[in-house]
Amino acid sequence: MKVNKFIIPALAGFGLMTSCADDLTKDYAVEKPASIEIFEELNSYEPLKSYIDRAKYPNFKLGGALAANDFSSIANLSALACANFDEIVAGNEMKYSSCVDDKGNMDFSTVGKFVNAAQKAGIGIYGHTLAWHSQQRPKYLTSLLKDKELDVDPNEMVEKSDYSLDCGTLTKYDWTGNPETVVTTFGDNGTLKIYNPKPTENWYNLQYWLVNGITLSTEKEYIVRIKMRVEGQESAHIRFKIGEWSQGDSKDFYVESSEDFKDIDLTVKPVIESNGLFFQHGDFVGTVYFKSIEILHNEAPALEMEKKVYETEYKDGDFPYYAMGCTPPVKDGAIHFEPIPGSEEGTIAWSQFFCAEAQQLEAGNYVVYVDLTSSADVSGVQMTMQNGWKSSNPDAQVVTVNINVKSGRNTYKLQFSDFEGGKYDFILKPQTANAVLDLHSVQLFEVVKLNSIPLTDEEKVDTLKWALDKWIEGMMDATIGYVKAWDVVNEPISGDGNIDGFYTLQHGTANSDETGGNTDVFFWQDYLGDLDYVRTAVASARKHFKGNADDLKLFVNDYNLESDWDDNQKLKSLIYWVEKWEADGVTKIDGLGTQMHISCYEDETTQESKKEHIAKMFELMAATGKLVRVSELDMGYKTKDGTSLQTEELTEAQHQQMADLYKFVVKTYLEKVPAAQQYGICQWCLTDSPKSSSWRKGEPTGLWTEKFIRKATFKGFAEGLSGK
Repeated sequence: MKVNKFIIPALAGFGLMTSCADDLTKDYAVEKPASIEIFEELNSYEPLKSYIDRAKYPNFKLGGALAANDFSSIANLSALACANFDEIVAGNEMKYSSCVDDKGNMDFSTVGKFVNAAQKAGIGIYGHTLAWHSQQRPKYLTSLLKDKELDVDPNEMVEKSDYSLDCGTLTKYDWTGNPETVVTTFGDNGTLKIYNPKPTENWYNLQYWLVNGITLSTEKEYIVRIKMRVEGQESAHIRFKIGEWSQGDSKDFYVESSEDFKDIDLTVKPVIESNGLFFQHGDFVGTVYFKSIEILHNEAPALEMEKKVYETEYKDGDFPYYAMGCTPPVKDGAIHFEPIPGSEEGTIAWSQFFCAEAQQLEAGNYVVYVDLTSSADVSGVQMTMQNGWKSSNPDAQVVTVNINVKSGRNTYKLQFSDFEGGKYDFILKPQTANAVLDLHSVQLFEVVKLNSIPLTDEEKVDTLKWALDKWIEGMMDATIGYVKAWDVVNEPISGDGNIDGFYTLQHGTANSDETGGNTDVFFWQDYLGDLDYVRTAVASARKHFKGNADDLKLFVNDYNLESDWDDNQKLKSLIYWVEKWEADGVTKIDGLGTQMHISCYEDETTQESKKEHIAKMFELMAATGKLVRVSELDMGYKTKDGTSLQTEELTEAQHQQMADLYKFVVKTYLEKVPAAQQYGICQWCLTDSPKSSSWRKGEPTGLWTEKFIRKATFKGFAEGLSGK
């Protein structure tokens, strides 16, 4: 790559952030700018791990954090990691919520691929993390603590309705095969009537979805009860499926010709949550009449009561909720909806609107009463309740129930079963219904079973110990003993409170702002206790580890341990708690991890205070006699007024300040921590943080640029390792 008069000025502005193996000044006779000299100096450095004196620091491991999938799929990233580091750490893929879903199903396939890729590359993996309060699955974990039902006679099962359809209210359905000879009549004496005068070429040429969007649990068995009759010379052979086109539970059944309606009961097990009802009968000549369809399940008899949770109140004026493209006003205490003309003459545009305030609900069963006036009998009106939007959260639960709307004012009872819990929106969907609707109120009730009792505290503890042990066992199985060091407990210390003069642990109640509105927070210690939650995690990890027991090293990891505002009080508190956890004489914690998400300060006085307490932190950690690890080192830059600079805003001098601070941190670690206690240092951000990142967005956090080009911080880190 040759340099010309256009490239050199560009490099001068690029400052300390570039490195390349090419000779940039060849055949260009000018004095080299300072930036070019720095560029060439960085280019002369060896891979980062080569600067570790292995004879002097035999246990030291240099680590780098990255996404597990990126290590397997991005060649230059994996090459950079293998060349520069001894081990790697997955940013998120080895955390609870990445491997466990909201129903407790565990999937360690990504972890297995990561371990396999690291083995092939000959690089180690550090495990992060086993017991934490964030990135959990509280829906599943709290469901384990729900009330238990009292024993009843299993022979006294009762039917519970999950869905019902009055087929006489249908005005349309979805065809997938529609022979011209077939005649459909909607609302024929309260039925749906389908007449086929002759056999189709193939029996599957007459096929249709009667309805769609029925939400069912894949964990339950259901009865589909179809009230129908047929008229013809022979019995009708009906093929049925509940599901969608590509998957579902299929059944075949026969219906004899008769003038009387009969109930056809089909036992089904849904394979997906959102289902439709699919029928095929092209080889039957005659008429099929559908009267009603009900979906039920059997359960033990129970006394139930409906406990009111919420009721709307509409005040006359503008539409009171967020607009979804449809904003009907409130008139006479009701949301007044008038059909919206479609783009083609005589058609109605598809419509939906929020109809209540979002409600935070626990997992369970609910009933919604909808007080609605309609100008006509219409089908297609639906109510949806959802705890998120599938477009942004694939795990969101979306439950839709059909409302068979009759003319006049009526109250409709809608059953919403198996809510997973969360903040649910209420959405009324007139869709293309051609009727004026006045929604007077929406009332929400929780269905409470009276033949159930809460779990005792002991039962809750036993249940959650089982859940924590099951998770750790699964992770240990997936990592096959290749991962020999772990953050067994992550971020336990609260940073405030007082117990024996030290900070308390994090708790969901004492630190309510810790959740920050997040739905992935579950504090194990709230249920297992401050001591036993750590002891349980440590015992489980040692029990299920697949390698040599002496090789397993368990760390407790936390942030702000280098804090100067409280004279390292959080670290002192962590040391206090480690002593408490180990006081049983059984629990053994091998090491302490300090995250060190630090900043380089333009203000010299501030910076000196930070450096003083970084050194003090290493001294305190070393004094415990345990292994010491810098677990998540990265760095930003703060100006004198406290502003965090973006990468492109830094000057060459500021880049050099950051390099000097990296050098100080690494060098101080090696000086203050005895070689026998050195586990190592992990650089949390290999590259600068992208503008799209949720972590220190756009900040100069890395040793490389986003294009994997060495920065001055690389040099500072290398000099810290080498002792220069």
